[in-house]
Amino acid sequence: MDVDLIFKIAAIGIIVSVLNQVLVRSGREDQAMLTTLTGLIVVMTMVITRIKELFVTIKYLFEL
Repeated sequence: MDVDLIFKIAAIGIIVSVLNQVLVRSGREDQAMLTTLTGLIVVMTMVITRIKELFVTIKYLFEL
C-alpha cells in the first residue's frame, strides 16, 4: 500500500473535521453533516478503486 494514500486520507479527514467544526459553531449543522458525508464518499471512492486494483492483480496471478 502506498503511503501517499494514507496521507491523502488523513488530509481529507483533517480538512473535513475543521470544516465540520466551523459549520457546527456557526449554526449550520445540516451543511456540516453534508460536508462529513461528502468527505466519507470521497475517501470510500479512493479505497474502492484500490480494492478493485487488488482484485485485478489477484485475478491476474491466478490466471497464470
